Amino acid sequence: MGDTKLHVRGVTYGAFEPDAEGREYQDIERVERDFAQMAAHGINAVRIPHTTPPPTLLDAAARHGLYVMVGLSAEQYLGFLIDRRQAPDVAALIRAKVRACAGHPALLCYGLGNEIPAPMARWLGRRKVEHYLERMYRVVKEEDPDGLVTYVNYPTTEYLRLPFLDLLCFNVYLESQERFDAYLARLQNLAGDRPLVMSELGLDSLRNGEDVQARSLDWQVRTAFAAGCAGAFVFSWTDEWYRHGQGVGDWAFGLTRADRSPKPALCTVREAFAEVPLPPQLPWPRVSVVVCTYNGARTIRDCLDGLSRVVYPDYEVIVVDDGSSDASGVIARQYDCRLIRTENRGLANARNSGLAAATGEIVAYLDDDAYPDPDWLTYLASTFLRTAYAGVGGPNIAPADDGPIAECVARAPGGPVHVLVTDREAEHIPGCNMAFRKSCLEAIGGFDPQFRTAGDDVDVCWRLQERGWKLGFHPAAMVWHHRRNSVRTYWRQQIGYGRAEAMLERKWPEKYNGPGHVRWAGRIYGDGLTYALGWRRPRVYHGVWGAAPFQSLYQPAPSLLGSLPQMPEWHLMTASLAGIAALSAAWRPFKLALPMLAVAIVPPLAQAWLSAARATFPDGPAGWSTRVRRRLLTAALHLIQPLARLRGRLNEGLTPWRHRGTPGPTPLWPVTASIWSDQARDQDQRLRTMESDLRAEGACVLRGGRHDRWDLEVRGGFFGAARLILGVEDHPGGHQMLRLRWWPNVPVRGPILTLVFAALTYGAVRDRAWVAAAVLGLGAVFFAWRVLEQCTAAMTTVRDAVARLRDPKA
Repeated sequence: MGDTKLHVRGVTYGAFEPDAEGREYQDIERVERDFAQMAAHGINAVRIPHTTPPPTLLDAAARHGLYVMVGLSAEQYLGFLIDRRQAPDVAALIRAKVRACAGHPALLCYGLGNEIPAPMARWLGRRKVEHYLERMYRVVKEEDPDGLVTYVNYPTTEYLRLPFLDLLCFNVYLESQERFDAYLARLQNLAGDRPLVMSELGLDSLRNGEDVQARSLDWQVRTAFAAGCAGAFVFSWTDEWYRHGQGVGDWAFGLTRADRSPKPALCTVREAFAEVPLPPQLPWPRVSVVVCTYNGARTIRDCLDGLSRVVYPDYEVIVVDDGSSDASGVIARQYDCRLIRTENRGLANARNSGLAAATGEIVAYLDDDAYPDPDWLTYLASTFLRTAYAGVGGPNIAPADDGPIAECVARAPGGPVHVLVTDREAEHIPGCNMAFRKSCLEAIGGFDPQFRTAGDDVDVCWRLQERGWKLGFHPAAMVWHHRRNSVRTYWRQQIGYGRAEAMLERKWPEKYNGPGHVRWAGRIYGDGLTYALGWRRPRVYHGVWGAAPFQSLYQPAPSLLGSLPQMPEWHLMTASLAGIAALSAAWRPFKLALPMLAVAIVPPLAQAWLSAARATFPDGPAGWSTRVRRRLLTAALHLIQPLARLRGRLNEGLTPWRHRGTPGPTPLWPVTASIWSDQARDQDQRLRTMESDLRAEGACVLRGGRHDRWDLEVRGGFFGAARLILGVEDHPGGHQMLRLRWWPNVPVRGPILTLVFAALTYGAVRDRAWVAAAVLGLGAVFFAWRVLEQCTAAMTTVRDAVARLRDPKA
């Protein structure tokens, strides 16, 4: 609310029996007494779920410091999508309701509707319901542009995708704390950058008893806020409830009885609301916040201002000035922090300097162009308290007022993203918002100094996981992260990221596929992800007859054809086709490359435009031309980002024709060897030893899968590899005979390219197109030589590893 963070501590209010004129909240004195009692118990918000409240109720709420979530009941008009005869003007009805509340100081947000019945949503179809709600959202925004708009969903229609909403609201009733906590983590990932509010939670005291209700609401409220929810509404304020023309007497969800006498749950909820977001009496660990800066004077003041507003009992701020030539250090001295000044040694070294100076058991890293939410450290530390994670990260969100270019960059690819293997466990957390146990960081030797500008966060995550530790993610441990505010700086940033990718591939070849792209086990989350072309549509799990209580949307896995145009190397292929088309002056059949060139150009253009069209920008007074310009700029950024990454990768040696190892005199056919050992060891132990030895020598080693008839693969490059299988015979006296066989493995891409270029060379020779024949012939020789070179290098590497088994001193 302005500059103040608001945790919504709410209750639902109504529906009540209307009077003869249909007015539900006609007894304003009763409303005043209820609101006063709510305010006295720490409640600051009221949800009116089914009817639009009159101005008198909003005025009463304002007098008692309460905010009101106004229900617009758009779900009541859903049937007119089926039968439009005698249908009212639904948009006009919604406008009138909004007009009665717009601009009121007690207004919290509008709820478009509440729980569209799952059978009707299934009957109409997901897209029709989504389009209807979006149309009503636009109607509300036209009438009240500054109002927040949501829709109250529930697990049975979880599959509805409503990215236009300002916040995500769900009614969730689960009587298991573990299941409730797990489902909140899932909802947070569905919410993305938007706040998540529990619009209803509760328990029936009639069936469970008032004491059980109180205990249940205690953990429900506390769990919701601990999971990072922006608010929670308890259903309901009172047992008095009226629905569908009659009073409801067989439920008792209220915090008070129908006569407004309090139940035990009211005091329980008051105590839980008072300790939002987490109890202050927890044994909070000391946290050292490290901010590394290099010429960051433009943004570091925002960073340190934000850190000064953090609400946490025990933390220190360490600023490491990595040889800045601007006023970064001067600005840092104006704040309550420790300043460490060094010569320019790169980002990883700066982070290690902060680690060495840290006195906390948790070390949190924050970029100098980011600033934290006041509860940032609270959510990070609470995750460390209740889990064994070695590191924890959180989301980074672009501020809304950074300018039009930064707004588009925030929706372009290449930004800091997190990778999750479950709703809570991370595979990667970005460097702008990450925290680690100091003991774990010290155990792996800190950050690798070779990464001067980027890549150190990926490397440290992989090294921690290599040790058997896990990483976590908390959706409320968020920071605001400024994006690049010019196309030039974005271009330079992406080139740097491309270089970092190449360095990571050299250090972690087993994490990358043949073309040199990282193989994440988890799912990437964040803004700016490029839309993958494909023909497979997402599927909704409804259950038999649509009866599943939790109905989710399952996205199809990206297809190979849809993923290829996203790779930087696609542009190398496009350039090659353009070169071949240019050679059509020397040999006319090369004109066939022209339609192929057109086909290669279309997918990246289509992906860029679809990605830009699907991007969600904040609503505002921007005109049509402004909206078009930002879409075009966002599409352009989607096009240039792979080119910048490609340039960085090529400059650092990450090319499709790269090779590993040194070719030596070795046969290019299967080789068998037998080794007698006087020491008995398990087969997997011997393979692990070979694997670690090969990696220590810089080889790219992969393990065989569950259905493979090989144990280890050593890659010589994109066009050749060698595979090895080990068999162990046990003999009396603790002896073993090791049986090894290794052979070259030639991916089909190498021979195919060689044959294609050879065939084209033959055609050019027959046509006496000598220039084209020479170029094509060199291409055939190049690919054939690469296959031979890389297979030989891989076979030599395996041969040397086997030789070390015979003689460890070799």
